[in-house]
Amino acid sequence: MKFTLSWLKDHLDTDASLDDILYALTDLGLEVEDVQNPADRLKEFTIAKVLHAEKHPDADKLKVCNVLTDEGESQIVCGAPNAREGITVVLCKPGSYIPGLDITIKVGNIRGVESHGMMASERELELSDEHNGIIELPSGEVGEKFVDWLADNDPAKVDPVIEIAITPNRPDALGVRGIARDLAARGLGTLKPAKTAEISGSFASPITVTIDEDTRENGCHIFAGRVIRGVKNGPSPEWLQARLKAIGLRPISALVDITNFFTYDLNRPLHVFDADKVSGDLRVHRAAGGETMVGLDEKTYGFSGGEVVISDANGIESIGGIMGGLETGCTEGTTNVFVEAAFWDNIQIALTGRALKINSDARYRNERGIDPAFNNEALDLASAMILELCGGEPSEPVVAGAVPDVSRAYKLDTDRVQSLVGMEIPAEEQRQTLTALGFELKGDMAHVPSWRPDVLGEADLVEEVARVASLTKLKGVPMPRMQAGVPQPILTPLQKREQIGRRTTAALGYNECVTYSFIDERAALLFGGGSDATKLENPISSEMSHMRPALLPGLLQAAARNQARGFMDLALFEAGAAFQGGEPGEQHLQIAGLLVGRTMGKDVHGESRGVDLYDAKADVEAVLSALGAPEKVQVLRGAEAWWHPGRHGRICLGPKKTLAVFGELHPKVLAELDVKGPAVAFVIYPEEIPLPRKKSATRPALELRDLQAVERDFAFVVDQTVEALSLVNAAQGADKDLIESVRVFDEFSGDKAEAQMGAGKKSIAMTVRLQPTDKTLKEKDIEAVAAKIVEKVSKATGGTLRG
Repeated sequence: MKFTLSWLKDHLDTDASLDDILYALTDLGLEVEDVQNPADRLKEFTIAKVLHAEKHPDADKLKVCNVLTDEGESQIVCGAPNAREGITVVLCKPGSYIPGLDITIKVGNIRGVESHGMMASERELELSDEHNGIIELPSGEVGEKFVDWLADNDPAKVDPVIEIAITPNRPDALGVRGIARDLAARGLGTLKPAKTAEISGSFASPITVTIDEDTRENGCHIFAGRVIRGVKNGPSPEWLQARLKAIGLRPISALVDITNFFTYDLNRPLHVFDADKVSGDLRVHRAAGGETMVGLDEKTYGFSGGEVVISDANGIESIGGIMGGLETGCTEGTTNVFVEAAFWDNIQIALTGRALKINSDARYRNERGIDPAFNNEALDLASAMILELCGGEPSEPVVAGAVPDVSRAYKLDTDRVQSLVGMEIPAEEQRQTLTALGFELKGDMAHVPSWRPDVLGEADLVEEVARVASLTKLKGVPMPRMQAGVPQPILTPLQKREQIGRRTTAALGYNECVTYSFIDERAALLFGGGSDATKLENPISSEMSHMRPALLPGLLQAAARNQARGFMDLALFEAGAAFQGGEPGEQHLQIAGLLVGRTMGKDVHGESRGVDLYDAKADVEAVLSALGAPEKVQVLRGAEAWWHPGRHGRICLGPKKTLAVFGELHPKVLAELDVKGPAVAFVIYPEEIPLPRKKSATRPALELRDLQAVERDFAFVVDQTVEALSLVNAAQGADKDLIESVRVFDEFSGDKAEAQMGAGKKSIAMTVRLQPTDKTLKEKDIEAVAAKIVEKVSKATGGTLRG
């Protein structure tokens, strides 16, 4: 948003300096991005007078001038055709920077004659494009600063141009009056009364307007206009052209310049039709699709259907709230016009503008929100300016639709500024601030002005008060301790477990991955997902259509991408959420690790080997131990279908409570995701690990046993179908207090085993470690425990002690 200082002062009565205004704008949230002050580039130039001018002895088009300056008489060689005795000029002394030429002048020698400076033209000082001669001033004292003379005689040429950034929530600041209102509320001046106009029509408008029923609610709320006949469309006055040029707009004609002026002055986009080119009446409706229109930018736009447009009997003549059509645009020959002021649905404006790829000032303001209550008043003000600058005779206004009701009020709690912002602002000052911003206060209720669509609650009232008071006054105050002692921990137990799990897994040599929570349907189906409950309504790509049911798909896809680039041996892990459904709470935390390829490169100490499920088991046990999982757990089968059916294990507390799963991944899954094996993995469910019964900030005491442990080996003959785990669990249950561990160390099976022990038989050998706690074990104690072990194993598996 650009505007000039003098334009701002049309709405704000202020004596504040430019620097004060710039600081206040940024502090109010209207950040100043750029300031172009012509006075800065003109401050070195002074006024001088030509005392004598004669032809250069060696050049017909040059003159040698004797110039009176504030430092005495100087000789200057000049080639301007109007250089002559007696004129008052602008002097550029040696050492001065000439902005229009981008040079710093020096004492020169031109055709053998010294020249001490130059007399400038308007283009050389970037005052205009005029360069046919040097500047001739009608008045001025020798030695007077040229910038001071301009400030008194032609202030528009030294008018600073200010550019500010507007956030999407402040559409009211897209007009100069809205900016002036903020500055007045800050105390940098007084907001001048708003201009008003009452236009009495002398005839009925020959053009009427209608809005289709399906367009009123979310297309165009109100459309007002009037015909002005007998206008004379020519160049706009100098003051209007100067303002538009200052902000980067090209003056076109009085009618067009007036609409541009209202766009920036009051944040009110308007449109003017050439009434003689409008066939019949105007109708606001939605495009059916297939129509085209040539816009004012001379580009052809096609409509797919649903866009809000304005049509006459010949077809579409304007894109509502965005751009007018070339067919009914005003030209120098326009004598009768139809002036339009409308309030459009901002969502519809945004959708249409994006679809047609049009970025216009009208769209920029209409899609952010203009003042709906100002619609008919804006029509009268614009009509008054047209009548003033172009003449003509106005008709009675025609109106379709109605101004929407945007009235709303919120309670002003003056104590909330302290609790929400931390500033102490007197209640009366808060009320004065809101009143200055246009709010109407009735009791403790603040009624929001129609030009502030961003104020939607009590907290917004607090923000307005604090913004105007200046958040720079906010001071840090140390808060007193509410209670003595150690504060309660901030992280939940689950969050702590996630941190510990990530740190421990990384310490084991795994590289952490952070993958998307979205995966493709094919991968989701492989891991028990892919249902409609986890399908995204608007995915960012076809490969991210579903919420992930597990972390392993993302890790496997990362492994496949690495292998495609030559990295075959990988150790990856991730901690994050997996989703069973699309509702809140239908997710759980997982810590997943993946090993692919071989353990290490071969060296003098040994050969490398492919990773196996025991690598995954060792790592998952290490992580579970760090998370505080119980030491005595069961390892069972029966995991999901993506695990190898015979090479995996569930670490459980009972058959229904699974703490983790480890093992090889199913070959079909690896083939489907293009991962070259071997590949083993583990998945930990931290939420399933029981919390300790006693909470303590310290570790438990180290428990050392000073009694000698005893180990005994057992070999059992069992059926080929009996799992080693069944023997281990049975042996551990023989004496839970005395038996510290049970470990399988040998399995004898095959033809030789069957020849010795019978068909369908095998031998499993294991070591049982007994750790006494109160007394040294005697032989009879050991034999008693051994007998219990044999009994338990025989009962559980049907096995017999091998002879």
